[in-house]
Amino acid sequence: MSDNTTFKDENDASGSLFDLRYLIGGLFTFYGLLLIIASFFVSHVKSGDININLWLGIGMLILGLFFLGWARLRPLRIEGESALARAENAADDGPTRPDRSH
Repeated sequence: MSDNTTFKDENDASGSLFDLRYLIGGLFTFYGLLLIIASFFVSHVKSGDININLWLGIGMLILGLFFLGWARLRPLRIEGESALARAENAADDGPTRPDRSH
């Protein structure tokens, strides 16, 4: 049996884990594209004739796509049983008595 257990219970909150990699990747990708587009319309004379908006936009775009790819290729998994499954299994096994053999 696998250590990764999947639960399809709508009442189980652990089935809807929130992955911050999607948020971070989406924001970096959006702002990277915004900087790349802005680099064609903004003067870059003050930055030593280096198109800093273009280079930072490309870097942010690459980082954002990395985060999105990472989240897509390695999604969050729940290892073991959720609290709901443990409670259901405990209810099926009956009440447990504390061990008094000490």
